[in-house]
Amino acid sequence: MRLIAIALLAKILHFGSMARKFDPLILTQALIEKPSVTPIDAGAMDLLSEALADLGFKVTRYVFEGIENLYARIGNKAPNFCFAGHTDVVPTGDLSKWRFPPFSATVVDGTLFGRGAADMKSAIAAFVCAAQQFIAENGGRKGSISLLITGDEEGVAINGTVKLLAAIEAMGEKIDHCIVGEPTCRETLGDMIKNGRRGSINCTVTSIGKQGHVAYPNLAKNPIPALITFLNQVQNHVLDEGAAGFQPSNLEIVTIDVGNPATNVIPQSAVAKLNIRFNTNHSGESLSVWLKSAAHDVSEFFDIELVLDVAISGEPFFTAPSAFTNIIQSATQRLTGILPELSTTGGTSDARFIKNHCPVCEFGIIGATLHQIDENVEISDIYKLTEIYKEILAQYFETKW
Repeated sequence: MRLIAIALLAKILHFGSMARKFDPLILTQALIEKPSVTPIDAGAMDLLSEALADLGFKVTRYVFEGIENLYARIGNKAPNFCFAGHTDVVPTGDLSKWRFPPFSATVVDGTLFGRGAADMKSAIAAFVCAAQQFIAENGGRKGSISLLITGDEEGVAINGTVKLLAAIEAMGEKIDHCIVGEPTCRETLGDMIKNGRRGSINCTVTSIGKQGHVAYPNLAKNPIPALITFLNQVQNHVLDEGAAGFQPSNLEIVTIDVGNPATNVIPQSAVAKLNIRFNTNHSGESLSVWLKSAAHDVSEFFDIELVLDVAISGEPFFTAPSAFTNIIQSATQRLTGILPELSTTGGTSDARFIKNHCPVCEFGIIGATLHQIDENVEISDIYKLTEIYKEILAQYFETKW
């Protein structure tokens, strides 16, 4: 194992006269070359573990139901600044559509192509390199730096961050502040920080009737009117007018399926699916109760059974503007000239779990190509992100918490 580790590190380290120094581009490439499509790790955690151990981090590996995770920390005093992220990536899609093999980490004209380049292996590499540089320059710092890395973010998110947080908490670990390295920027590196995300709830509603001939409706029970009424009621209900830092919650009907090819048959059942993206005015549980109450009322009116399958995929989180968010904004503005917007737009991330343990924000590379064919990032942005992360560390540990 040690020989393998040395071979891996030889690829991602440059050796200077004084000390070894990580290169964020080469480390990103090495991570991309590990085809860690959820739930497969493909050696990504081994590579990262060895790199962090080489820097002096105490690395602890956790495997939950076959999913690889790690927690690494250097220092044993507060405050503990944590970087959270994931090494798993989404499937490649049609390989023939890629300009270059998705795990070849190809560089062309200043751009790095590969699955995970944006989401989010470049951010992991940038933070590791930033930590290395900061530690080298600030050996006598107060506090600790840690990394919380999962292999389950792009999957069902059951055997990753949630269990990892519980495990390290049981070991007495406390995280004071956290940055999740998701690709948050829209058009220019530094233009957006996510200081919150809306929650998400999915609902499948099945209206169960009785099949029969359309000429004899008294002998059948059409499930469609009840379903349409339910959907109309929940769609027209104003959930809220927004919350601090958030846009209004929205409910979207995403599909209605009857599957009836005949024109003279009343169908047995009808199914619809909807999603609600909600702000801090609500919880997944409160919305679940509301949906079930609305379904109950419609069921009684039509004498039709409406069956709801509700799945809460994430609760909202919001980190109010504070010294922590100011540090991220200040560091970014200093190195890019851009004051990042604090935003709560977009989908869910593992920050929804971390917010129960400490203040958390998301900040990373431009996300224009994440999950796409030919996912890519500008090489100059990887180096600039490294500088920003280093500056965040510097300002963070200069602050009295």
